Amino acid sequence: MRVAIVHHHLHPGGVTRIIAHASEALRAAGAGVVVLSGLAPEPDQHWPVPVEVVPGLAYEEQRSETTPQRLVGDMRQAAQGALGAPPDVWHIHNHSLGKNLLLPLAIGRLAADGERLLLQLHDFAEDGRPVNYRRLRDSVGEGDGALLSQRLYPQAGQVHYAVLNGRDRALLARAGMAAGRLHDLPNPVSLEGVQAGGPAPGQGRLWLYPTRAIRRKNLGEFLLWAAVAPEGDRFATTLGPRNPAERPVYEGWQRLAAELELPVEFELGSRPGVRFEDLLHAAHAMVTTSVAEGFGMAFLEPWLAGRAVAGRNLPEITDEFVDAGVALPHLYRRLEVPQEWFTRGVLEQRAQEALQRAWAAYGRPLRGDEVQGALNAWIVDGRVDFGRLDETLQAQVLRRLHASPGAVEELQPGVLPDPGEDTALIAANRAAIVERFGLEAYGARLHEIYHGLLASPVETPGALPGEAVLEQFLAPERLYLLRS
Repeated sequence: MRVAIVHHHLHPGGVTRIIAHASEALRAAGAGVVVLSGLAPEPDQHWPVPVEVVPGLAYEEQRSETTPQRLVGDMRQAAQGALGAPPDVWHIHNHSLGKNLLLPLAIGRLAADGERLLLQLHDFAEDGRPVNYRRLRDSVGEGDGALLSQRLYPQAGQVHYAVLNGRDRALLARAGMAAGRLHDLPNPVSLEGVQAGGPAPGQGRLWLYPTRAIRRKNLGEFLLWAAVAPEGDRFATTLGPRNPAERPVYEGWQRLAAELELPVEFELGSRPGVRFEDLLHAAHAMVTTSVAEGFGMAFLEPWLAGRAVAGRNLPEITDEFVDAGVALPHLYRRLEVPQEWFTRGVLEQRAQEALQRAWAAYGRPLRGDEVQGALNAWIVDGRVDFGRLDETLQAQVLRRLHASPGAVEELQPGVLPDPGEDTALIAANRAAIVERFGLEAYGARLHEIYHGLLASPVETPGALPGEAVLEQFLAPERLYLLRS
């Protein structure tokens, strides 16, 4: 089997790591593999398979001037040159995110030519990325959302889709994708070079949030747990945001943490001489307070390092992990604060404004019932989920807790769940993760999907109805102000 894996770039990070794992698994199984990238890998990156640069695949602002037809020709030439023959499967990552406006059109040509395509969707322009979506609609869709849907998501026997989780699979199935062409492909979970550590040093408990602290990571909630923690507990994050647009919000949290004298250190992972492995082993437990994830690596990786995970649960992500045998008993679904802590009408106003921005950004008017739909998800029995709030309202709660320590009794839960040192749980979860989400399991799943794709009939491509995928994501109950 010959496989061409395609992505915009090979910068260190999530998708690049997945591509590297897939390449290694396929090569070890005897497949011929080439990676096509819009940019060359960095000099210190070592790839197990050939990498060919196709400049037309890069991000829109970086790609070479070309056309969809020429891009198809360049991809074919690069793949055949490395493999010695045309690929049997084109495995293409994040083609529909709006980072490159020619790639969806090139894929349409490949599909029409009967090429077998696996389109792996890590993220969606329809999910909280209105700028990307507008750019796609105006260019790829020629201003027509229905035409965009047709071009982004071709439907044919030779075109299959892979998603990271059951949530995305269900969304796409409801949008009209055939179940036999829609596959679960969870990310492989591996901490290369990191051994499972023993008990953390007894210097006060360190709660570590191994994350790049962008908005959806919900840093305010992490600071709340620092604000109400027992004396001697310490809290730390590993990385700050790369995107300059994220810096003002992040720096606002740093200032508030200093003002309230919270036991928090920021960007420990960026300090000279600090190894990530040492941070993991120094931690009492890992914390996640994120309100949105694509795959949910933060719920799995810590167990491989011998550390439990505490914090906010995301059931649409974690339910599959639990079904696979990974126990996650130290997570909460909501962090509830009394509704009366907020000025009357402010929550309705925030929901109204955020929904208007989101719907307008996607070219949709509010119908009138969306605000109440959002509030019904936010507020239950007079208590508001802290994770639904924006930074201003979250900071208001933190100041209240600082000024009135007894107010912590009105939180539900009132403490961050403590995993303790349950070595049996850690060992059991580690074994389940290696078995169900390890590199060997990933390689086997990938081969299964490829063989199903190769056995499918070649058909004239059809289309999803209207803006079917967008309709699935524009649901008011999914509204988090940290993502608006």
